[in-house]
Formats: sequence, C-alpha cells, structure tokens
Amino acid sequence: MAASSLVSFLLSTLLAVITFAIMQVYKVPLGATQPMTLVGGFLGSVFFLFMLTALSNMERAWLGEDYKTGLFPEVIACLFISMLVSGFVHRVCATVCLLVSLAHLYYVNQLSNSVYGPAQGAAAPVAVAPKRKK
Repeated sequence: MAASSLVSFLLSTLLAVITFAIMQVYKVPLGATQPMTLVGGFLGSVFFLFMLTALSNMERAWLGEDYKTGLFPEVIACLFISMLVSGFVHRVCATVCLLVSLAHLYYVNQLSNSVYGPAQGAAAPVAVAPKRKK
C-alpha cells in the first residue's frame, strides 16, 4: 500500500535526518581511509535521495498531486545541500556524493518515466514503419 504524500514527506525527512546524524557521528572513521570516504560519499547520495523525496512530497502535499519536481530549483538545491553535508565529513566525500547522486538521479528519472510517463513538453518517441522489400 502506498503512503500519502504527507506521510512520505515525514518518513523521508526522518530518514534524511537520521542519515545526516550517522554521517556526523561517524565523521572521523568516514574520513580516515579511502574506502570509507567512498562510503561517506555514498551516504551523502542517499541523503540526497531522501531530501529530494521529502521536498517533492512536501510540494505534492501542499501544491496538489499533479505538481512535478523540476531540475531547477529543487534538484539543484538538494544536490547542493547533500554535497555540503558530505563536505562536512571529507572533501572527497563531496565529489563522490556528486557523482553517485547524478547516477541515482538518472535512475530515478528512468523509473519515474516508466511509471508516470514522460514529462510534459518532452518529445514522444516516434515509431518508424519498417521498409518492405519488393
């Protein structure tokens, strides 16, 4: 059963706060070695997903169910905040967070297009009829 936009907003906000707290509590181990900085960047990208979900569901709850999250300012703002949070842990975590967040954003966009259809104004794929041989 799917949660309403308001419940999803509250849950994703809670998970974003928990992820931020975990990153701050384990700041020293996450910045100590190279593999752990990669883990810190991945946690930053998970924080990005939670923030984007929270913001999108907040807008849907307050502005109506037909509201769609755009690249600017929602995605850019969430990406900036998640990179800032990752930068509190280690500078390399911010770079890894950017790269992994862009990959997450690509797959979330693909999932959204498959479930809800392409966004308005996007070009629809054109079917080309095969040529027949004489």
